[in-house]
Amino acid sequence: MPRKPQFLSSSIFDNIGADIQAALLEFVGTTCFLTLAYGGVQAVASESVIGANSTAVRLLYISFCFGFSLLVSAWLFFRVTGGLFNPDVSLALLLTGIIGPVRFVLYCIAQLTGGIAAAGLILALTPGPLQSNTFLQNGVNKAQGVFIEAFITAVLCMAVLMLAAEKHGATPFAPVGIGLTVFACHLFAVYYTGAGMNTARSFGPAAVTGFPYKSQWIYWVGPGIGSTFAAVFYGVLKHLRYWKLNPGQDTIDARESPREPLINTVVRTRSLSTVSSRGANRSGNAGPKVGRVDGVAEKGESSTKRGSNDSPV
Repeated sequence: MPRKPQFLSSSIFDNIGADIQAALLEFVGTTCFLTLAYGGVQAVASESVIGANSTAVRLLYISFCFGFSLLVSAWLFFRVTGGLFNPDVSLALLLTGIIGPVRFVLYCIAQLTGGIAAAGLILALTPGPLQSNTFLQNGVNKAQGVFIEAFITAVLCMAVLMLAAEKHGATPFAPVGIGLTVFACHLFAVYYTGAGMNTARSFGPAAVTGFPYKSQWIYWVGPGIGSTFAAVFYGVLKHLRYWKLNPGQDTIDARESPREPLINTVVRTRSLSTVSSRGANRSGNAGPKVGRVDGVAEKGESSTKRGSNDSPV
């Protein structure tokens, strides 16, 4: 029997059993994702001590670590829990009504504790101090930090909403697009703020190392603003029925492909000529008569003249 929508449930705790199970698995997924990502940061930081790489190479390496760790982990858990691994993504889904308040709270707890567990694992398994803390680079003020974090989190949440929450032909490959989104956001922000874009990602190392930076609040406020903005923007797109603005983008029907470019251009030109000739006829001037071009019907000609198996390609 299909699950009853949250707003029709007699109680928000109707699905508490499933919510708890999903949260436990979300903890496992978050731990997996962040252990891989923190481990990559730890490795590149250890190499940099002996001068094995440049700053640009380190930043690129860290971006790859987070983007591809999320891609792999999200794909593993995509059909299990949704593969969120991020309280700010959970907030965006709550605000858009995709998950209920109970699952949201349980997911946030699971994700934050998963961040702590991942940081603890890397601290225990690798030599040297933990290198995964996020902080503002010198020259970046607090307002800039908040808005950088808000921007990259909004982009991530929009990727989740448009690629995973929205159902279409590419939905099974949503983890790829989301992972690449994290990679791109890190390329921009990892130097300036550490590219938190995930409160659990910033909270885990901070909790394990005793909160060494006073800027921890930035990684709560900034992503929270970003996820809220993404939810509002997604709501606007749904209200505008965005799928009608550029229809047919998810079809795999070859008949929906454009005509051969030259023919398509001639047909459009002829259509414009038809409009011009009609205007001329209204003025008493005879205009040219427009027919068919290379066997392709003019725009407006009845489609019933074309056979049912004919392709417009």
